[in-house]
Amino acid sequence: MTSTTGTPRPSSLDPEIAARLKRSADGLLPAIAQQYDTGEVLMLGWMDDEALHRTLTTGRCTYWSRSRREYWVKGDTSGHFQWVKSVALDCDADTVLVKVDQVGAACHTGARTCFDEDVLRGGADSGPARSDQ
Repeated sequence: MTSTTGTPRPSSLDPEIAARLKRSADGLLPAIAQQYDTGEVLMLGWMDDEALHRTLTTGRCTYWSRSRREYWVKGDTSGHFQWVKSVALDCDADTVLVKVDQVGAACHTGARTCFDEDVLRGGADSGPARSDQ
């Protein structure tokens, strides 16, 4: 695993899991956080192998900050924790879905989710956008 600065970042991730992952050019995977009991999509973060390992082993979401180039554990500074309930790879092994129990806001703006403020197309009552109906 190589960091965005080109230096190796060691990881303790299970080699069998690591071998399955399809990472971006900078070694990262998008990680979608979803509320485990309601299905509400909370946020998207980025994980490298070590962040995924920490998430799997600690029960708390750990992400890689692309701007700060460091790991961060959701809730350490904000108090808005994400307690991991399950972790799954998508069918292409290039995205992680982390089902969590979110305590407080998921978004850095203080909103419950990162997807509440800028709706580009109507809500649930806007009807389907399908051409086969």
